Formats: sequence, structure tokens, C-alpha cells
Amino acid sequence: MSELKLFGKWDWNVEVKDIGLKRYINLKPCIIPRTYGRYSQIRFGKANMNIVERLITRMMIPGHKGKKHLVSSARCVGKTEKIIKIVKEVFEIIEKKTKKNPIEVLVRAIENVAPLEEPISYQVGGIIARTAVIVSPQRRVDLALRNIVNSCYRRKVGFTKMSELLAEEIIAAANNDISKSYALKEKERIEKEAEGAK
Repeated sequence: MSELKLFGKWDWNVEVKDIGLKRYINLKPCIIPRTYGRYSQIRFGKANMNIVERLITRMMIPGHKGKKHLVSSARCVGKTEKIIKIVKEVFEIIEKKTKKNPIEVLVRAIENVAPLEEPISYQVGGIIARTAVIVSPQRRVDLALRNIVNSCYRRKVGFTKMSELLAEEIIAAANNDISKSYALKEKERIEKEAEGAK
């Protein structure tokens, strides 16, 4: 039997360089990354989901910035097949621009964007204090995917295709290009806030 490739095109032989994220970036070979909610009722089941499928599900619910609901999730939900087609287009654009395996580029982007520390607030008596905490590996992956997708939804204006914006963001994040990547700027902001809260 021939080796399984993503959408029949891209090889899954990718090494995760960040040791902390190795267990949480699942690269189990499949043709179409879809588990139909198999892991939704299992605690920490997200770690068993393929990383490309996690990107697909995150695109359906991009999340909000702050408490003001600047990004509405309502318009993003819909057909999984439609999102899968967008992700396939994204990977084709990445391969065309970088001449690399798009799965590897996505993994490098997640490794670069995942924050190491973040600030938290807690109440002491009558005041609210802030302190820095180390982010768990599972949350690091979640935050990385959320920031990558959120940046595209914020930049989406006019007739620019979502696939082009997402491909640009992933490539910029993989190259550690902070001038072009909103997700890297967000990571830097979070880590600076954590540094200030120590």
C-alpha cells in the first residue's frame, strides 16, 4: 500500500523541532483530516487531532479580541468541506511560493508563534494583581492557531481571498518575519506584558 499523503499531494514526514510541542502537534498520516468530533468528549483529546484538522476547526471559530467582540464568529461557521477547500488552496499557494512541504511550513509557523509566557490576573484582598506564568504546551498550540487565523480575519477587506491572506500569514510566521506577521507581533506583545508583570 502506498504511503498516505495529505489531499494525495503532501508528505507527512515532518519533524517537530520544539520538544515541548512534539506531543501536541499530531502529524498522523491521513488523506483528508477529519475525525467527525471523535475526540471532543475526551479530556485533552485535542492532542489526538491532526494539526491540519485543528487549523480547519479554528477557521470556523476564529475567536474574539478582548471583550468587545471585534471579530464575529457567527459569519464564519458553515460547511467543513468549504473550509477544507480553502486550506487546500492555502497549501498550494505555500508550496508555490516557498518550494517546501506546506505541512512543514505550518509546523514551523506554529513553533514560532506559540508564546512561552503570558500574564494572568488574580485578586489579593481588594486589589487585582498580575503575574507571569509559563504557558502549557496544549495552550501554546491553541494560542498559535488562534492568532494565525485571527490575523487573517482582521486583515480581510474587499475581494482579497482568505486563502491568500492565510498563506501569507503562515509563510511570514514560519520565516520569523515580524514586520509581516500579526501573529508574531501578538506573541511579542503577550511576552512583553508577562515580563512587565513579573
